[in-house]
Amino acid sequence: MKALACFLLALLLLAASPAFAKKVAGPSRPPVKGCAWERVSDRTLGLEAWVQRCDFGFRKIDFVFEKSSLAVRYSDGGGKPDPVVDVLDLRPAETAEAGIRRLFAERTSKDLAGRCVLAPYREGKLPARVRRFTFVPDRAFRKELDRKADPNEVPDPPCGDWGTAPDGIQYFEAQPGSGSRKVLFVRVGQDEPLFDETTLRLLPPR
Repeated sequence: MKALACFLLALLLLAASPAFAKKVAGPSRPPVKGCAWERVSDRTLGLEAWVQRCDFGFRKIDFVFEKSSLAVRYSDGGGKPDPVVDVLDLRPAETAEAGIRRLFAERTSKDLAGRCVLAPYREGKLPARVRRFTFVPDRAFRKELDRKADPNEVPDPPCGDWGTAPDGIQYFEAQPGSGSRKVLFVRVGQDEPLFDETTLRLLPPR
């Protein structure tokens, strides 16, 4: 009986722990009509996510892991999935901020990269244990863009494809407490996405 009591107490303590609660937490919102949430995970890539599998009759939507990304796949999209979350490696001993700056510079023209600066991404409610970043024009570049701006047009992304987006939501994400040596680049888009951007989970190395 004493052994059984100890076993039950251990289970209760495990269930109450933050790590366990985070692992089994469900999606943060109800599914879209015609869709159902499912949890997907790729240990090799190091990402776990809640995504929606949808059947609208004329169109079916699901998610797949492809190369270094979580991607959405449309039945009427020609079979080519569109990446929505990229999983990007940090170098040994590299901080998340330094790694994000490097990753941005590697993917952006030298001219733009030199005129854009790392900034915290503050839109929306930030999940616990998560840090989000974007790249925005520096002060001089911002003034130049403001002088040229046409109020009747949506401008191009000022810092390229990996910076702030005037017509959608995208950002880099770090999860310092995860134990992972990776960061994410998340493309939410304009509308509420069919993946849960608030519960993305970087997995620690095996």
